[in-house]
Amino acid sequence: MKKSVSIIGGGPAALILAALLDCQKFTVTIYEKNKTLGRKFLVAGKGGFNLTHSEPIAELIARYTPPHFLEKALLDFDNDDFRNWIDTIGIPTYIGSSKRVYPESGIKPITVLNAILDVLTKQGVDIQYQRTWTGWTSNDAIVFNTDTAIQSDYTIFALGGGSWKVTGSDGTWLDLFEKQDIAIVPFQSSNCAYQVNWPEDFILEHEGSPLKNIAISCLNKRQKGEAVITRFGLEGNAIYALSPQIREELESQQKATVFLDMKPTLRYDDLLQKIKKSTFKKTSETLQKEVKLSAAQVGLLKKYLSKETYLNPELLAQNIKKLSIEITGSALLNDAISTTGGIQLNAVDENFQLKNKKHHYCIGEMLDWDAPTGGYLLQACFSMGMHLARHLNNIP
Repeated sequence: MKKSVSIIGGGPAALILAALLDCQKFTVTIYEKNKTLGRKFLVAGKGGFNLTHSEPIAELIARYTPPHFLEKALLDFDNDDFRNWIDTIGIPTYIGSSKRVYPESGIKPITVLNAILDVLTKQGVDIQYQRTWTGWTSNDAIVFNTDTAIQSDYTIFALGGGSWKVTGSDGTWLDLFEKQDIAIVPFQSSNCAYQVNWPEDFILEHEGSPLKNIAISCLNKRQKGEAVITRFGLEGNAIYALSPQIREELESQQKATVFLDMKPTLRYDDLLQKIKKSTFKKTSETLQKEVKLSAAQVGLLKKYLSKETYLNPELLAQNIKKLSIEITGSALLNDAISTTGGIQLNAVDENFQLKNKKHHYCIGEMLDWDAPTGGYLLQACFSMGMHLARHLNNIP
């Protein structure tokens, strides 16, 4: 007789789990609170639809915080494995110039989602919509819409994090776990904009300006990429990747310091020589025409440096390579791309089973791990889903 599997949530981790469970062994039902599946997956795809990242697996694992929690799952189903699997369901991919992995040209997020849903149909997966999970009964049956109890052999939660409430990923389930003495961590924004108290005249002139081909560092982490100056502060991939380090400083000091390198490909000595040998009379002309800084970068230097420092070639070069900017806060949860927090990692075992609830598992962003944008978030969710599918398929 087949065992029953209830999957609560319809995001990437849930979908690949359902797709890969042995349909000869299990009857699988997905319970989704919305009217459709994969809403956050579709919304995320509008901003540049990268499915994973192509870098070597050891480097990829190091992108996660903490790195070792997901190591086994990522090794069991790495970025190459994912590309091979998704190709088998009709979604070929390619590696872009950024080393991110995208569906081939013309393939939209809805096409990818439908390809996975086709697999679920062939697997005989039942999908129940508008089912909001509201807790457990005294004998650990799961309850939906406060009045419908379902008893399953295995229950898997894939409830998402606390960002983008419009997609259903609102984190309201956190209290339900805490009431069951399951250790939780409050949600915090990640991969989000960070607040900078810009001088008003600076932001009036440079709001919306991109900072291209830069590097930003915080604590022991340095990230090359781009950022955008906004009225709120800074956003973009170069600062998103520093979320763990910025959060650490904000928590301990109520502020964080990041350092901006405007010319990461140019050594300090070479930069200094460019400035000293320039034939332009004005420093701003030297910076824009000789050093090739943007107007916004020059504006930053003028606002953050004293006149004496700005006109001193050595000090100016030092600040071009390491301009200090103070972060005073982060964007709200609902404005973040992802969140940290959720179920504490020590509350689950190596197969993501809750230690105090046998046959109940948690996967995806609802666990307290973190990763930058660029395909890492999706890869982790797919790897966790695959890892759990293999574990359940191998249970006698």
